[in-house]
This record gives sequence, structure tokens and C-alpha cells, in this order.
Amino acid sequence: MRFARSLLLVSLVPLFSACQMLGAGAPTPASTAGLNRMQGELKGEGGRLLFLPCHEQRRFVVKDIGNTGLLQEAGALASKPGTLFADVRGSFTASNANSADGQLNLQHLYRVERSASACDDPNFKPLILRASGHSPNWSLRASGKGMILERDGQAPLAVPYIEEQSGDGRLNLTTKANNQRVELWVAPQRCVDPTTGSVQSLSAELRVNGQVQRGCAYYGGARDD
Repeated sequence: MRFARSLLLVSLVPLFSACQMLGAGAPTPASTAGLNRMQGELKGEGGRLLFLPCHEQRRFVVKDIGNTGLLQEAGALASKPGTLFADVRGSFTASNANSADGQLNLQHLYRVERSASACDDPNFKPLILRASGHSPNWSLRASGKGMILERDGQAPLAVPYIEEQSGDGRLNLTTKANNQRVELWVAPQRCVDPTTGSVQSLSAELRVNGQVQRGCAYYGGARDD
């Protein structure tokens, strides 16, 4: 297997803010040519699922041509309080039919969750990857400026990292700093956060000095996967 290896030289500038086992045989990621990634709110109306892009008044009827399972995921989260947020990729067609502005031909679901603030996340655009897990709680954010690992009861760790990616969509971020070896492995596999119920497109495994914790992950706005 051939790996593409790139070294990211970064400054250690803290940008503080605020599952499942990695599976075998992950599918090769589909091409994103001609598709747009957008974030927005999901609403049910008249037996249809509508997608409303962030800070817009347009409404698109969702057609899940990529079999992402969004309708089922949205249904599972419908009983929880708060705005239902989705991060999706697909093609948007204009139309005045069915009291909507068009149709979202959905191809890929990055995440769906209950959140009233996700549309205004200032860290999303520069974000390459975000992973998180529980028991104990941990969160890792990677961008072009480095990796920030936050864990309960410990000071945030801001370090540079090396990225390795394989052809089957798996990704590995590694670093050695402050006498610690940190590895994050992600794979394209549906992952449900057991605490929040959010569904994300990547399963994650964090290893710090050999200690393993599992969680979920998704690609941010700075990565076109």
C-alpha cells in the first residue's frame, strides 16, 4: 500500500475552544466533482425532509440518492430538543415545485446533530479534522496550524503533526512532543456519539503513549473529502 506523506510545519499557537472500533474493508471515497458542501438546518414538513442552508431563506427538499441514511438519522434525533443541524455534500437543483426552492440530491453526510450554534462555528472553515470521545472526555482539532488535544483534567496540548493517508480513505495523524506520542486514526465509517446522539462520518481511535480511546470524527471546511 502506498502512502502519501506530508509534513506540516506549524507554529504552536493554541486555538482553544471548545463509537466504534476502526473497521476493516472501508470503501474507497467517492469523487466530489460537481458536488457542493453546505451546512444548515433540517426540518420536517408535510412528510418531507427540508434542508435550509445556514443564514439563508432557501428550502431544499432532501432526496437521499447516496443512501446516506439521513432521513433515519434525523428521525432518531427528532425527539431531542434544539435545532437539527446537518453538514452535507450533494448537488442543488433549482425549482419552484412543492413549495420549495429546489432539491438537494444528497450524496454524503458528514454529520447530523442537535445544535443551535453550529452554523456560527468560527473554527469550522480552517478546520481539517475534529475528533472527540468520552470516558474520559477528549477532543482533538487539526488545522494547518497544528493539532490541539484537550482532555479532562489535563492542560491542552498544542503540537505539530505528520499526516499519512491511504487510498481507502483512512487517515493517520501522529506527533511526538513533550515526551508524549499522540496518534489519531480515522476511517470512513458511520459513528454515533453515545452521549449526544450525533452521527458522524468517521470513526476515530486516539492513542496517547499507547493508551487507546475511541470516538467519532468529521472533516472540517479546510478539507475537500
